[in-house]
Amino acid sequence: MFKKILVAALVASSFGAAPLIASAQQRAIVITQPPPPPREEQMPRARHGKEWAPGHWAYRHGEYVWVRGHWVGARRGMHWVPDRWVERDGRWELVAGHWARGRDRDGDGVPNRFDRRPNNPNRS
Repeated sequence: MFKKILVAALVASSFGAAPLIASAQQRAIVITQPPPPPREEQMPRARHGKEWAPGHWAYRHGEYVWVRGHWVGARRGMHWVPDRWVERDGRWELVAGHWARGRDRDGDGVPNRFDRRPNNPNRS
């Protein structure tokens, strides 16, 4: 009886672990050729309840392709961190866009609650 329970527990736990393993092994895009400079896009007028995800270069089928900016549904208390390419030891890796806690309207890395000028368009 104990062996049946043990086998059932092992089988059940293996099903629960499969999605975690699959999600942890998502393909990271690493390339030796740097991406082209970002294209200039005009951000459309702000939409209530939406946040702008700017365009970025993606790497598909052996070449860079431009992905246009788009609106994403806003999340309370969070801000959108755009997709970006990061160089590490001569290799370029795409860091996917994601939601982060806190607000940083001007993108200077200082959350609005600590920023003396949270809407400074001339940040450096």
